[in-house]
Amino acid sequence: MHGLFNRAIQCFLRDTYGADLWRQVAQDAGLGFEDFEAMLRYDPSVTDAVLRAASVRLSRPREAVLEDLGNHLISNPLLEPVRRLLRFGGVTFRDFLNSLEDFPDRCRLALPGADVPLLTLREGEDGYLLSCRWSLDGVGHLVVGLLRAMADDYGTLAFLEHVGADAEGETISVRLVEVQLFAGRPFDLAARA
Repeated sequence: MHGLFNRAIQCFLRDTYGADLWRQVAQDAGLGFEDFEAMLRYDPSVTDAVLRAASVRLSRPREAVLEDLGNHLISNPLLEPVRRLLRFGGVTFRDFLNSLEDFPDRCRLALPGADVPLLTLREGEDGYLLSCRWSLDGVGHLVVGLLRAMADDYGTLAFLEHVGADAEGETISVRLVEVQLFAGRPFDLAARA
């Protein structure tokens, strides 16, 4: 697992719940260190141990921790580059959804060698079905949190539900209730200095 993702988990837990909780999670996970190095690679079992320890410490299901992490990746002002990378996907939330299959390539342009989820979107009976495949169990819950935050970012009211996992990956149901419910957060293609 890329260190950048592990570092994101660390920062999410530390920024949201405090440095003491992060130290306890790191200890419970048996890391032997407190800070992930963003540019190193870690065995996926390390990421699983951290998520398991966080779930126990927070008394929350792993799925809920992952969903909150996905939301944090978009809504935290310190992580504006992640939001910007995703907003390049389109002017509307529907455009954004239709660009998700290109997201891994956009990520690799920004960070060569990045390990990112494979996303496949197809139209369903009542909206869209998004398939997510990655080395992390529960990636669909992470993506649900990310999509919720992006829907808010676009001003869209969307119903998102993790509907299960199979050999193809994890599936998310996306139903657009109101495409432009409110103005959403401003976004400009040219980043301000």
